[in-house]
Amino acid sequence: MNFCPERLIQLRTSLNINKAEAARQLNISAMAYGRYERGEREPSYQSACFIAQTFHCNVDFLYGISDQMEADQIIVSRSESPELYELVQTMQTDQELRSRILTYVRELSYKKTEELSCK
Repeated sequence: MNFCPERLIQLRTSLNINKAEAARQLNISAMAYGRYERGEREPSYQSACFIAQTFHCNVDFLYGISDQMEADQIIVSRSESPELYELVQTMQTDQELRSRILTYVRELSYKKTEELSCK
């Protein structure tokens, strides 16, 4: 399994950020990031997972295993989003509440789609 530098470039381009901004968001030097994109250096699997998490990407996309760029999981941090973390935790333990919330979200999404199509 080899890291695909062209996929990293594709990801960065889709986010409309330059190399310096990508490096800043990953908290690495611009030189280190540039080496990843040029294929001169391959990030460790742990680093690739961090890249995927930071840019909301599927890690399998970065390795060429999948063509789906979008992340297939979301990490919710208790310290960054305490309300969302609590909601997710509650939904995991209370199936009835989970069902009600998901129904409500679907209804909201449907209404929003209807509003957009009427404009």
